[in-house]
Amino acid sequence: MIHVLFVCTGNAARSIMAEAMLNDPALGRGRFRAFSAGSHPRGEVYPLALDLLREHGVPVEGPRSKSWHEFTRPEAPPLDLVITVCDHAAGERCPVWPGRPADAHWSVPDPAAVAGGEAERRQACRDAMRLLRARLERLARLPVDALTRDALERQVREIGAV
Repeated sequence: MIHVLFVCTGNAARSIMAEAMLNDPALGRGRFRAFSAGSHPRGEVYPLALDLLREHGVPVEGPRSKSWHEFTRPEAPPLDLVITVCDHAAGERCPVWPGRPADAHWSVPDPAAVAGGEAERRQACRDAMRLLRARLERLARLPVDALTRDALERQVREIGAV
């Protein structure tokens, strides 16, 4: 089992969507256990992100906006990979993650920051979900069990560059 933490600033939309999609057996195939966190969590999950996940049949079980510090504690799950999904969080000084997991950055525009009507906000969520899904599908196809930490990091960073 590969443990993946998705990080963004607010932990309200992008990281929550990535966590839910990778935990979905249809995508992660039971090989991954995903988590999400934020550097400055909003304390609530963006409702349109949850609506869209449910519309696409992605199981959503009790998501919550939480701090990345939860994953630095001794009782936290061991992490193999940390992926930032927002440019702001990627530029912040991250905590020291136990076990020295591989890390990568996947820039994804924040759908929760889009102004406008519901149609525009829903489209922003769809765009973010589509980009995340494409990257997660590539991640799920990697032979992660056979890769060294450095090779995993290199390949996951390449996924984010596409």
